[in-house]
Amino acid sequence: MKYSRMFKRILSITAAALLALLCLTGCSSGDGGGESGGSESGGSEATFRTVDEIKASGKVVIGVFSDKAPFGYVDENGKYQGYDVYFAERIAKDLGVEVEYVSTDPASRVEYVATGKVDIILANFTVTEERAQQVDFALPYMKVMLGVVSPDNALITDVSQLNGKNLIVVKGTTAETYFEKNHPEITLQKYDEYADAYNALLDGRGDAFSTDNTEVLAWALSNPGFTVGIDALGNADTIAPAVQKGNTTRLECINAEIEALGEEQFFHADYEATLADVYGDAADPDALVVEGGKV
Repeated sequence: MKYSRMFKRILSITAAALLALLCLTGCSSGDGGGESGGSESGGSEATFRTVDEIKASGKVVIGVFSDKAPFGYVDENGKYQGYDVYFAERIAKDLGVEVEYVSTDPASRVEYVATGKVDIILANFTVTEERAQQVDFALPYMKVMLGVVSPDNALITDVSQLNGKNLIVVKGTTAETYFEKNHPEITLQKYDEYADAYNALLDGRGDAFSTDNTEVLAWALSNPGFTVGIDALGNADTIAPAVQKGNTTRLECINAEIEALGEEQFFHADYEATLADVYGDAADPDALVVEGGKV
């Protein structure tokens, strides 16, 4: 039997809705065997909130960036925006709660989720083996490599050109780890916040800045006089949500959500809403977006 295009679309949406429903109803209590109650903990036995507690409170607490446009930032009206925020809003909607955003910096992401200060981290979080020892990563929703942006009048196109120069990085990022491990000869100028790092590049305190290639490309497109001379450095990595270590049921819920959203091509819609105007023809969404957790 041949189905009409509309009927196929209905089947796809229905399947996605059923998967999301399984996520929400299947995580009713006792997430991952952890203690219940309270989203914060100051001790080593940090607690995490169950889905029942999240729903009862009427809010889910999600850690995002506030200064990393176009992925997580606060606009001129004081509202959180960006690719990660678009996803966070959908998670809250499917849980039937409001979202409370907690601004985080790169070095605090592991701490915030590990100690229960947030329920989920969606702060452009690259999956690494080291981080996976401290938090549990869900399925990925984006692909990424490192990039290097520098002024057009002193463009860096090869890592060897950084010898004797100051490379700006943000603490707690994969760029910091990569250059410390693979290029100890390069002097790193470290900052806590992305805004401070970009300001250092703008006023000439550093010669170049390295972070995710998706992010430096977006910044360079908005800042004439700067170019991403190295657009693919290191290993190809993925971006994924993270939850507290051992929170197995919450992890399974997020995975089910990501799989369900893949049925409707949600992350391509996210790209169109938050990234397409920034990148224009400079990037291919299929090269960046991951649907259904399948790289």
